[in-house]
Amino acid sequence: MRALLVVNPAATTTSARTRDVLIHALASEMKLEAVSTEYRGHARDLGRRAAESGEIDLVVALGGDGTVNEVVNGLLHGGPDPDRLPGLAVVPGGSTNVFARALGLPNDAVEATGALLDALRERSARTVSLGLASGTPGTPDEEVPARWFTFCAGLGFDAGVVGRVEQQRERGKRSTHALYLRQVLRQFLEEPHRRHGTITLERPGAEPVEDLVLSIICNTSPWTYLGNRPVYASPEASFETALDVLGLSRLSTPAVARYATQLLTSSPERGPRGKHAMTLHDLTDFTLHSKVPLPLQMDGDHLGLRTSVTFTGVRRALRVIV
Repeated sequence: MRALLVVNPAATTTSARTRDVLIHALASEMKLEAVSTEYRGHARDLGRRAAESGEIDLVVALGGDGTVNEVVNGLLHGGPDPDRLPGLAVVPGGSTNVFARALGLPNDAVEATGALLDALRERSARTVSLGLASGTPGTPDEEVPARWFTFCAGLGFDAGVVGRVEQQRERGKRSTHALYLRQVLRQFLEEPHRRHGTITLERPGAEPVEDLVLSIICNTSPWTYLGNRPVYASPEASFETALDVLGLSRLSTPAVARYATQLLTSSPERGPRGKHAMTLHDLTDFTLHSKVPLPLQMDGDHLGLRTSVTFTGVRRALRVIV
């Protein structure tokens, strides 16, 4: 097997020595080329090169969810084709590793490498759904390039939190769950639209859902993790179906307390619910419009401000070794 290992040297939970051990372990089982990323977007470029070469059977992403997202966008630059394109494998090296954990992989890089080698020997793989977000035709965002995401996206409040966390990390702060929780509080205190939402969800054959403050799009469940605790925004979301949406139309102090408690106590059977909560399951096509520009995030990566985003849920988009 010919494989490309894409290594993020800045991955927060692996040391240089650990990465060397993992590289040697993988190289013992396959013909391996290891490349460390050197700039933002490098993992995407490497994934695209692997897809277009016709010579690579497998791309292994060693890093966090951002590295995985870039590799996936490179692999699927020409569109999904799981029978032709290289397969994807993930060795988690980030602070949260939602995609890897949602696939059932251990959150430890060494254990995950062992599980990957076992899966390769057993020829074990699955084909998963992905989400695609693009600029909406006829809007100021129509020229925004389409981008794939593996586990979640968000327009509004949660994307604002992601943006705040990225700003703190650029100032040298470590990515920790405590950092995220502090930024949630700051985003809430400074959120100008928390009582009167600006987002409208439109989908074919249904009435629009208006005045949303927050919109979370899930491609799988759980939505994220707080330490070892899984958090379920859309418990029915699955890699076998299209996209699920959780929308909240109010973020007053009582509403935030209620929904935060529901998220922290959520389970595979029960997520957020209530008068101001809206949930939709297995959507293949829908659009989010906002009256004002709002932050957009995908797979935990802040992508700037948008006024309109069209989402597509694509079943059987990518072959993953697991």
